[in-house]
Amino acid sequence: MNSSRNYGHFQGWRMIVVLALVAAVFVFYMFRLLSLQVIAGQVYVDQANENRIKNVSEPTQRGIITDRNGFVLARNAPSYNITITPANLPADKGAVQEVYRQLSELIDIPVNRGEINDETTKAFKYCDNDMGITQIVYIADTNAPYTPAQIKCDVDEKTALIVQSKQSDWPGVGVEISTVREYPTGSLTSEIIGFLGPIPAALEETLKELGFVLGRDKYGYAGVENSLNDILSGTNGKRTVEVDVAGKEIRNIVEPINPVPGNNIKLTIDSRLQNAAKSILMGEINFWNTYLNTIRSSNGVAIAMNPKTGEILAMVSYPTYENNRMARFIPAYYYNQIMNDPNRPLFNHAISAEHPPGSVFKMAAAIGALNEGVVTPNQELEDLGKITIVQKFAENEVGTPRDFVCYDRNGHGMVNFLRGVALSCNVYFYKIGGGYENEVPQGLGIWRIGDYARALGYGVESGIELPGESSGLIPDPTWKRIQLGENWATGDTYIATVGQGYVLSTPIQVLMSAATIGNDGKLMQPTIVHEITDFEGNVVQPFTPKMKWDITVDPKIRIFDEDFIPTGEMKTVEPWVLKLAQEGMHEVIRNGTATDEFIGDEALKIAAKTGTAEYCDNIAQEAELCQPGNWPSHAWFMAYAPYDDPEIAVVSFVYNGGEGASVSGPVVRKIIDAYYELKSIDAATNMQQ
Repeated sequence: MNSSRNYGHFQGWRMIVVLALVAAVFVFYMFRLLSLQVIAGQVYVDQANENRIKNVSEPTQRGIITDRNGFVLARNAPSYNITITPANLPADKGAVQEVYRQLSELIDIPVNRGEINDETTKAFKYCDNDMGITQIVYIADTNAPYTPAQIKCDVDEKTALIVQSKQSDWPGVGVEISTVREYPTGSLTSEIIGFLGPIPAALEETLKELGFVLGRDKYGYAGVENSLNDILSGTNGKRTVEVDVAGKEIRNIVEPINPVPGNNIKLTIDSRLQNAAKSILMGEINFWNTYLNTIRSSNGVAIAMNPKTGEILAMVSYPTYENNRMARFIPAYYYNQIMNDPNRPLFNHAISAEHPPGSVFKMAAAIGALNEGVVTPNQELEDLGKITIVQKFAENEVGTPRDFVCYDRNGHGMVNFLRGVALSCNVYFYKIGGGYENEVPQGLGIWRIGDYARALGYGVESGIELPGESSGLIPDPTWKRIQLGENWATGDTYIATVGQGYVLSTPIQVLMSAATIGNDGKLMQPTIVHEITDFEGNVVQPFTPKMKWDITVDPKIRIFDEDFIPTGEMKTVEPWVLKLAQEGMHEVIRNGTATDEFIGDEALKIAAKTGTAEYCDNIAQEAELCQPGNWPSHAWFMAYAPYDDPEIAVVSFVYNGGEGASVSGPVVRKIIDAYYELKSIDAATNMQQ
């Protein structure tokens, strides 16, 4: 009886333990089920969908670029890549090896080369590796067997056609057609057009959000390919598809979004005039280098513009580079070569190079002196070849004498306004800029010189649609105190009046100043964009000239009191002042510094200003060219024609060119001649039609 009771007691205790364990297991699985399906259910649904759903980017077409006459400057060309889809290869390994062998003979990629390990797999890039066909396909098969793997990129069309003809004999082998940029005019327009390259690391996240695909899509690295990238690039399409575990597409889940091609851009450039301008500039530089039996100049600029509309007709920056060599990929050796060239071929000297402008800058002081009443048009100032002023850094110091000489040490005698401009008389401009004894009691002064220079386009970026533009420099006492920690010296004003000292400008700013004077004070916005159209040819943005300001109508000049403190009021330039400035520039050709270079009836229709700007930069110092009293000089020349109703303005700059009239003058003259010749050809062609 006792044993019976013990057995029953034992069974009850066991039952409780078993029931507790069952309850614990049940609770655990209920909690786990709740966690998987309710608490974290959406996470696993998202993961499943991520494995099942794939977003596919469909590449768009980049817009084309043409010149003003429709001549293509940048277009899309087909590029052929040989691919293998691992899942579509024959099941028989022997047949696969035979396909590899035959393909290897055609595309010159070995069947086997290199070893596969974790490091090589992580660094692997299609079309940029040292592996054989077998290794490339192995990696592709491991990652995405139904996705075509690039074996060799950018093969010629003949090779691509052979592969396509072998489709039945080589299952799995195919041809992928992509697009690359092609530049028919190459180095002729590369400083304007630029080139494409991989998406920069700094823009990766931003462009990925906009639908760009890293490693496939390109980004503009220079020229309008860069500055107008958003207009040209278009928008990639998108497909959302369901895939199986091997990555094979099964169906579209939603309606595909088609790619939107980029817009096309018609530039204001006339490629014929561009060709003429580049040939003329290079020819003149080579002539002087040959004549002097030394490489004196290897850098120059020539720009032509319609002064009434702001349209850039030609823009030459020499030396430049061959952008077609960057079209498919950027060769490291070539990129390093042009990057290390001291003449900086990738640098657009027309808008980015800052140099002392020399005498072309005198027109700012000339206009300011008349408008401010510093001198009258017929007032004569004496030029004996030099003046001596007292150099001071503070008003109350004694100072030291300093000579300022004219390029003609014999002087020009008595000089009025027109003769001063025509002969580019330094002493005349020294006196009107800084003042001189009783002859000119108060000169224009650096503050007013700066205002008139900025009114003509100096000291600020032009706003042209190109990257990397510089603003130049119009110095003043505040700038010098902040940047150099020095007070403004008396002589700083005199030397700035003639475009030397701290004054810096870009070639396009010099061109704008000439165009503004020739256009009766109207400063037009420089532009290289004539028209923007969509992929169907519809005009999206027509050309409309934009005037930045008219210095005879829009107050741009500060009014100063007798202590040169601004009163807060502004004023304009009187129209008669501009007329005299135009007449002075016409006299440069008729009876001035450029008379010997411009002979004939056509030349007499030109208004111009010469410039010979001394400099001493790091290149000149390394070449030991900066000799006291005999510094090297840049050659400048700006002009517009016809002088009474201009339709073209041109500037030429030759680095270390020497005298502006004899070196840059012929460049400008020949470009103007080429413009009129092309105009006559177009007129005759239109009459025949």
